[in-house]
Amino acid sequence: MTIRIAVDGTELEGRDGQTIAGVLIGAGRRSWRSAAGAERGVFCGIGVCQDCLVTVNGVEGVRACQRTARDGDVIEREAR
Repeated sequence: MTIRIAVDGTELEGRDGQTIAGVLIGAGRRSWRSAAGAERGVFCGIGVCQDCLVTVNGVEGVRACQRTARDGDVIEREAR
């Protein structure tokens, strides 16, 4: 089943069961957050490094590598 999420206003498609990071990487995005002036994305992929933090449906600090994407999710970049 195909799901759709909005990332900074752009709609992306993914597969049911993929993580948010999986959908982003599948769409060709390697970074989606900035910290201390550097771009960040998935580094560890297991929820330890916190490089992949995003805001999901208004909730800040969600690890994109751990959160399963759900149809209709609204994802926003974070800058810390």
